[in-house]
Amino acid sequence: MRSRLEMYEIPLFPLNVVLFPGMPLPLHIFEERYKAMVADCIRDNRPFGVVMIEEGSAEYGAPARPVAIGCTAEIAQVQPLDEGRMFIMTVGRERFRIVRLDYDKPYLVGTVAPAPLDVEDEARTAEAADGLEPLVLAYLHKLARFGHIDLDADQIPSDPAGLSYLAATVIQLPTEEKQAFLAIDRASELVRKLSHVYRRELALMQTMPAEDVGIFSLN
Repeated sequence: MRSRLEMYEIPLFPLNVVLFPGMPLPLHIFEERYKAMVADCIRDNRPFGVVMIEEGSAEYGAPARPVAIGCTAEIAQVQPLDEGRMFIMTVGRERFRIVRLDYDKPYLVGTVAPAPLDVEDEARTAEAADGLEPLVLAYLHKLARFGHIDLDADQIPSDPAGLSYLAATVIQLPTEEKQAFLAIDRASELVRKLSHVYRRELALMQTMPAEDVGIFSLN
């Protein structure tokens, strides 16, 4: 893992999604600039950064302006398609903070600094995560009961950071609220806020018809 002080340059992919460390993200690459970006990353065996769009559009036109906190995406699989398009499967690896943006290339490039989640008190954070895990399982069981996911309890991480990022990924909330989770620096705060949201959402699900429950797939 890089030092918090070790800045590095990385291609950036502004999207209307939030990627969390350890979580998968499939992408269809069809724009010329992002074909070039992915080709460069494959050639150099390096990740790119996924960042939520703050202003602008994900497709065509000038590169969008992203928020400050993003996550590196490691390319795990590539499926070539016609006309240079491709499907890629990526996995989130490292949370980072943008220090500087460079618009000189066809795709956006950023100088970023690692921003790992701060587990300031491991014992207390682990205890708090023990309270979050049953809430996440209850939420997923409800979605599974409505036929919206294929639940495998073995996919639930045991470490607080992994559990928190899975919880932030699967919860059915607007992208901006998910970005707020990614922007949290301390593990204890992230677990606390996720636990509050899960209690709220589980209470709401008690009153919702099955067809109104959001759809999510762990596959």
